[in-house]
Amino acid sequence: MPLLTPHEALIYLMVITSASDRDMTDVELARIGDVVRTWPVFEDFDQDRLVAVSQDCQKALHDEDGLEGVLARVARALPERLRDTAYAAAFEVAAVDLEMRLEEVRMLQLIRRELDLDTLTVAAIGRAAKARLRTLT
Repeated sequence: MPLLTPHEALIYLMVITSASDRDMTDVELARIGDVVRTWPVFEDFDQDRLVAVSQDCQKALHDEDGLEGVLARVARALPERLRDTAYAAAFEVAAVDLEMRLEEVRMLQLIRRELDLDTLTVAAIGRAAKARLRTLT
C-alpha cells in the first residue's frame, strides 16, 4: 500500500470516525467538508479530491488488514506535530451531532492509542470541541 499524505491521513481519520457506527450522517459528512474547507492544515489541499480520498479510505477498510491497517497507515503518514490536529479532526466529526455513540467513543480510543496521544491533550481537545458545539438550549 502506498504511503498516505498527511492530508489523506487526516481525512481517513474523519471518515473512519464517521463510519464507525455504520451511519455516516449528513451532519458528519458536512463537518468533514467544513474541516477540509476551513482548517489551515488543509489550505494547500485540492478540495476536489475529498470524495476520492474518502472512497479510497472505505476501500482500504475492506482490505485484508482492515481498520488496523488503515490506522497503521495513518500513523505512519502523520508527523508528530499533526497528531493532535488529527485527533481533533476526528473528534469534531464524532461530536458534531451532539451525541457520541459507543462505537465513536471506541474509535476515538483506537485513534488515541495509535497516535500515542497523552491523556491531557485528549481531554483538552474533547473539552474544546464540546464548548465550540454547545448551543443555548
